[in-house]
Amino acid sequence: MASAFAHLVIPAVAYVALKSNVINFRLFILAAILSVFPDVDVLAFKFGIAYESQWGHRGFTHSLFFAAVLALCCSLFWRKLHSHPIAVLVICFIACASHALLDGMTNGGLGVALYWPFEHERHFLSFRPIQVSPIGLKAFFTERGLKVISSELLWVFLPGLLLAIVGILIRLKLSKKLKPLKTQDEDAK
Repeated sequence: MASAFAHLVIPAVAYVALKSNVINFRLFILAAILSVFPDVDVLAFKFGIAYESQWGHRGFTHSLFFAAVLALCCSLFWRKLHSHPIAVLVICFIACASHALLDGMTNGGLGVALYWPFEHERHFLSFRPIQVSPIGLKAFFTERGLKVISSELLWVFLPGLLLAIVGILIRLKLSKKLKPLKTQDEDAK
Protein backbone atom coordinates (compact mmCIF):
# COMPACT_ATOMS: atom_id res chain seq x y z
CA MET A 1 0.00 0.00 0.00
CA ALA A 2 0.97 3.61 -0.32
CA SER A 3 1.45 5.19 3.11
CA ALA A 4 -1.35 7.01 4.92
CA PHE A 5 0.61 10.22 4.31
CA ALA A 6 0.42 9.75 0.55
CA HIS A 7 -3.30 8.98 0.66
CA LEU A 8 -3.97 12.32 2.36
CA VAL A 9 -2.42 14.22 -0.55
CA ILE A 10 -5.44 13.80 -2.87
CA PRO A 11 -8.06 15.37 -0.55
CA ALA A 12 -5.56 18.04 0.49
CA VAL A 13 -4.95 19.01 -3.14
CA ALA A 14 -8.71 19.06 -3.83
CA TYR A 15 -9.30 21.27 -0.78
CA VAL A 16 -6.50 23.71 -1.52
CA ALA A 17 -7.25 23.93 -5.24
CA LEU A 18 -11.05 24.09 -4.97
CA LYS A 19 -11.50 25.79 -1.59
CA SER A 20 -14.82 27.62 -1.51
CA ASN A 21 -18.07 27.77 0.41
CA VAL A 22 -18.91 24.38 -1.11
CA ILE A 23 -15.50 22.69 -0.74
CA ASN A 24 -14.91 23.68 2.87
CA PHE A 25 -12.80 22.45 5.78
CA ARG A 26 -15.52 20.08 7.06
CA LEU A 27 -15.68 18.36 3.70
CA PHE A 28 -11.87 18.22 3.58
CA ILE A 29 -11.75 16.44 6.97
CA LEU A 30 -14.31 13.88 5.79
CA ALA A 31 -12.43 13.38 2.52
CA ALA A 32 -9.15 12.95 4.42
CA ILE A 33 -10.73 10.23 6.56
CA LEU A 34 -12.17 8.52 3.48
CA SER A 35 -8.80 8.60 1.72
CA VAL A 36 -7.35 6.23 4.32
CA PHE A 37 -10.56 4.41 5.25
CA PRO A 38 -10.16 1.51 2.76
CA ASP A 39 -7.25 0.25 4.87
CA VAL A 40 -9.73 -0.63 7.62
CA ASP A 41 -9.56 -4.00 5.88
CA VAL A 42 -6.26 -4.76 7.63
CA LEU A 43 -8.51 -5.80 10.52
CA ALA A 44 -9.27 -8.88 8.42
CA PHE A 45 -5.83 -10.22 9.42
CA LYS A 46 -6.98 -10.23 13.07
CA PHE A 47 -9.93 -12.44 12.10
CA GLY A 48 -7.85 -14.89 10.10
CA ILE A 49 -9.15 -13.69 6.73
CA ALA A 50 -6.53 -14.31 4.06
CA TYR A 51 -4.98 -11.37 2.25
CA GLU A 52 -6.04 -12.78 -1.15
CA SER A 53 -9.71 -13.10 -0.08
CA GLN A 54 -12.17 -10.59 -1.50
CA TRP A 55 -12.75 -9.66 2.16
CA GLY A 56 -9.01 -9.35 2.88
CA HIS A 57 -6.57 -6.47 2.56
CA ARG A 58 -6.94 -4.60 -0.74
CA GLY A 59 -10.18 -6.46 -1.35
CA PHE A 60 -13.70 -5.04 -1.52
CA THR A 61 -12.86 -1.85 0.42
CA HIS A 62 -10.46 -0.92 -2.38
CA SER A 63 -13.11 -1.11 -5.11
CA LEU A 64 -14.70 1.69 -7.08
CA PHE A 65 -18.08 0.26 -6.05
CA PHE A 66 -17.20 0.62 -2.35
CA ALA A 67 -16.00 4.20 -2.96
CA ALA A 68 -19.24 5.06 -4.77
CA VAL A 69 -21.49 3.57 -2.06
CA LEU A 70 -19.52 5.28 0.70
CA ALA A 71 -19.60 8.62 -1.15
CA LEU A 72 -23.32 8.27 -1.73
CA CYS A 73 -23.88 7.65 1.99
CA CYS A 74 -21.75 10.68 2.88
CA SER A 75 -23.69 12.89 0.47
CA LEU A 76 -26.77 12.37 2.64
CA PHE A 77 -25.05 14.58 5.24
CA TRP A 78 -24.49 17.52 2.91
CA ARG A 79 -26.34 19.95 5.19
CA LYS A 80 -24.16 19.09 8.19
CA LEU A 81 -21.13 19.52 5.94
CA HIS A 82 -22.40 22.95 4.80
CA SER A 83 -21.84 21.88 1.22
CA HIS A 84 -23.73 20.88 -1.90
CA PRO A 85 -24.72 17.18 -2.13
CA ILE A 86 -23.06 16.77 -5.55
CA ALA A 87 -19.82 18.32 -4.23
CA VAL A 88 -19.88 15.94 -1.26
CA LEU A 89 -20.53 12.97 -3.55
CA VAL A 90 -17.73 13.87 -5.98
CA ILE A 91 -15.08 14.84 -3.41
CA CYS A 92 -15.81 11.81 -1.22
CA PHE A 93 -15.73 9.45 -4.20
CA ILE A 94 -12.42 10.89 -5.44
CA ALA A 95 -10.89 10.67 -1.96
CA CYS A 96 -11.93 7.05 -1.37
CA ALA A 97 -11.26 5.83 -4.94
CA SER A 98 -7.85 7.50 -5.00
CA HIS A 99 -6.78 5.10 -2.26
CA ALA A 100 -7.16 2.10 -4.57
CA LEU A 101 -5.48 3.92 -7.44
CA LEU A 102 -2.44 4.83 -5.34
CA ASP A 103 -2.23 1.28 -3.98
CA GLY A 104 -2.47 0.05 -7.58
CA MET A 105 0.61 2.13 -8.36
CA THR A 106 2.76 0.35 -5.78
CA ASN A 107 5.38 -2.24 -6.61
CA GLY A 108 4.19 -4.86 -4.13
CA GLY A 109 1.26 -6.80 -2.81
CA LEU A 110 -1.43 -8.61 -4.74
CA GLY A 111 -3.08 -5.66 -6.46
CA VAL A 112 -6.47 -4.16 -5.66
CA ALA A 113 -9.99 -5.50 -6.20
CA LEU A 114 -10.83 -2.39 -8.22
CA TYR A 115 -13.93 -3.82 -9.94
CA TRP A 116 -15.41 -5.76 -7.02
CA PRO A 117 -18.26 -7.03 -6.85
CA PHE A 118 -18.36 -7.45 -10.63
CA GLU A 119 -15.07 -9.35 -10.61
CA HIS A 120 -12.82 -10.58 -7.83
CA GLU A 121 -9.54 -10.28 -9.72
CA ARG A 122 -6.87 -7.98 -8.26
CA HIS A 123 -5.33 -5.30 -10.48
CA PHE A 124 -2.30 -3.07 -10.61
CA LEU A 125 -1.97 0.00 -12.78
CA SER A 126 0.51 -0.35 -15.61
CA PHE A 127 2.61 2.44 -14.04
CA ARG A 128 3.89 1.26 -10.62
CA PRO A 129 6.63 3.60 -9.36
CA ILE A 130 5.58 3.81 -5.69
CA GLN A 131 7.45 1.63 -3.22
CA VAL A 132 5.00 -0.50 -1.25
CA SER A 133 4.67 0.85 2.28
CA PRO A 134 5.43 -1.21 5.35
CA ILE A 135 2.57 -1.64 7.81
CA GLY A 136 3.23 0.08 11.13
CA LEU A 137 4.81 3.37 12.14
CA LYS A 138 8.09 1.83 13.40
CA ALA A 139 8.82 0.46 9.93
CA PHE A 140 9.11 4.00 8.57
CA PHE A 141 12.28 4.49 10.58
CA THR A 142 14.13 1.86 8.57
CA GLU A 143 15.96 1.93 5.25
CA ARG A 144 12.85 0.52 3.56
CA GLY A 145 10.69 3.23 5.13
CA LEU A 146 13.02 5.91 3.73
CA LYS A 147 12.72 4.38 0.26
CA VAL A 148 8.93 4.53 0.54
CA ILE A 149 8.97 8.16 1.63
CA SER A 150 11.39 9.05 -1.18
CA SER A 151 9.23 7.42 -3.85
CA GLU A 152 6.07 9.03 -2.46
CA LEU A 153 7.75 12.45 -2.40
CA LEU A 154 8.60 12.06 -6.08
CA TRP A 155 5.43 10.38 -7.36
CA VAL A 156 2.69 11.68 -5.03
CA PHE A 157 3.69 14.75 -3.01
CA LEU A 158 5.51 16.66 -5.78
CA PRO A 159 2.75 16.18 -8.40
CA GLY A 160 0.20 16.99 -5.68
CA LEU A 161 2.01 20.22 -4.83
CA LEU A 162 2.15 21.21 -8.50
CA LEU A 163 -1.57 20.47 -8.97
CA ALA A 164 -2.42 22.45 -5.85
CA ILE A 165 -0.44 25.46 -7.08
CA VAL A 166 -2.07 25.31 -10.52
CA GLY A 167 -5.49 24.96 -8.86
CA ILE A 168 -4.88 27.95 -6.59
CA LEU A 169 -3.72 30.09 -9.52
CA ILE A 170 -6.77 29.13 -11.59
CA ARG A 171 -9.09 29.75 -8.63
CA LEU A 172 -7.54 33.19 -8.02
CA LYS A 173 -7.73 34.11 -11.69
CA LEU A 174 -11.37 33.02 -11.87
CA SER A 175 -12.27 34.88 -8.67
CA LYS A 176 -10.89 38.12 -10.17
CA LYS A 177 -12.86 37.59 -13.38
CA LEU A 178 -16.06 36.72 -11.54
CA LYS A 179 -16.10 39.74 -9.21
CA PRO A 180 -19.26 41.75 -9.74
CA LEU A 181 -18.89 44.90 -11.79
CA LYS A 182 -19.45 48.18 -10.01
CA THR A 183 -22.77 49.78 -10.70
CA GLN A 184 -23.08 53.41 -11.74
CA ASP A 185 -24.41 54.23 -8.25
CA GLU A 186 -21.23 52.81 -6.66
CA ASP A 187 -19.04 54.76 -9.10
CA ALA A 188 -20.84 57.98 -8.14
CA LYS A 189 -19.85 57.56 -4.48
